Amino acid sequence: MPPRSKVNSSLGKAIIRKRFEGKRRPTEHDTELHTTDMDDGPSWTKLQSITQQGDLEEFLHTAELAGTEFTAERMNVKIISANQTTNPYLLTADEEAQALQKHRDHSDMLRVPRRPEWDESTTANELHRAERDGFMSWRRDLATLQEEKGLLLTPFERNLEVWRQLWRVLERSHLVVQIVDARNPMLFRSRDLTEYVAEIDARKRSLMLINKADMLSDSQREAWAEYFEAQGIAYLFFSAKESNEKLEEERERDAAERLAQELQQHMVREEDLDGLTSLDDLKAREQKQDKEAADAAAAAAFEASVRAVDLSPEDLRTRVLTPAELVSILMRECPKIADEHSHNKLMIGLVGYPNVGKSSTINALVGSKKVNVGAMPGKTKHFQTIHLTDDVVLCDCPGLVFPTFATTQADMVCNGVLPIDQLREFTGPSGLVARRVPKWALEAIYGIEIRVRPAEEGGNGIPTAEELLTSYAAARGMFKGGEGNPDEARAARVLLKDYVAGKLIYCHPPPSWPADSDFN
Repeated sequence: MPPRSKVNSSLGKAIIRKRFEGKRRPTEHDTELHTTDMDDGPSWTKLQSITQQGDLEEFLHTAELAGTEFTAERMNVKIISANQTTNPYLLTADEEAQALQKHRDHSDMLRVPRRPEWDESTTANELHRAERDGFMSWRRDLATLQEEKGLLLTPFERNLEVWRQLWRVLERSHLVVQIVDARNPMLFRSRDLTEYVAEIDARKRSLMLINKADMLSDSQREAWAEYFEAQGIAYLFFSAKESNEKLEEERERDAAERLAQELQQHMVREEDLDGLTSLDDLKAREQKQDKEAADAAAAAAFEASVRAVDLSPEDLRTRVLTPAELVSILMRECPKIADEHSHNKLMIGLVGYPNVGKSSTINALVGSKKVNVGAMPGKTKHFQTIHLTDDVVLCDCPGLVFPTFATTQADMVCNGVLPIDQLREFTGPSGLVARRVPKWALEAIYGIEIRVRPAEEGGNGIPTAEELLTSYAAARGMFKGGEGNPDEARAARVLLKDYVAGKLIYCHPPPSWPADSDFN
């Protein structure tokens, strides 16, 4: 047997040697600073929503946008004590109040990227170049805002193509409706978007549609109504989920009535059999005629109910509108602007964050599933036009994450801005849920018992993230394979999805609400 070669010729080590060919191991005299000048260029493709990037990629892009060289130290280590009782990923009450005040002081600096001015003499390449330059300048301003002011921004949309869809919707629409989540309306509202609409055309109007309003009590809607009126914000309350549930009940009832009528028909007229090859053809034709007649009757009834709406301004203050009432109010608020896109119709644009219920709202208005609905952000990829009536056209914009302030990453997860399935750090969001939803409510909803640290050991009666997740995982049989310990990460995903979906309800108060009063 020949002697074994001293050089290991395995494929893995050969690849590693090739990878580091010409490089040497660092010595103790080398610097402890890491620098780079790499420029990977844009990492997006057309209409792929980009709201999150890895830490290194985000750092490189931020440095590139800021136009500065950078060095990164490897010695910045943060030590967290194992004995501390507070969650290091959450803010204290005083810190949160200071952060919110800082957000209000700098709210005018959050802007929407503008489309550059253009005319008939502007070529497509010139326009695209101007759009890219303006967009990069806008991103650079936001990066500077984070660096100099120390503010935390949500992971806003970084794909220019998605913003182009917004520009087209704003240019076509006469009335722009921002759809927001009733549990935290001001987070999902872009104040600068209202100003941008007025810049495009002073005749255009803006309105805020507060979806999921069924999660608010009458007193909570009253408090928000007073705040919106004081701020001069036009608003309407609506619940797409409630409307779709009622619509589904009506469909089931109508289907049962049609089935009963079909069962009563025992005889087929002789003239109906002429030209039919089988009884199946007759049945298919009858079903098609019944469906067409039912659709026509439903459309006529809906338009009649829209015309019959007569609500006073006092009725609209806190009322959760039905689809017919909402369409009637939108038609009343929409200005009539004659342009090349409208064809003498009212163009109503719908804009909002992913998962605030834009597509569900359209489904409730149209009465049939014309728009795909999904739980993942960015289900609608292109702007779509839907003919609601003979006089009204809805223009649906892709779900767009506007730049806005946030207190912590945990707050963004609980608000549905960050996807839960891609979550790595779950103690912060889970601790926020435990802080916002009372212990007795969690125990009643899930049928569990949460053991908390007693007062003599530093507890305050509010469960920590570990206490909540351990109790839930143990009660549901969620354990790590091989170890037998409660699977806290899996439990966190279930609880956070319930929170975002509204099974665990917490509603943020208006900014003017007294701090010492419980809004919930």
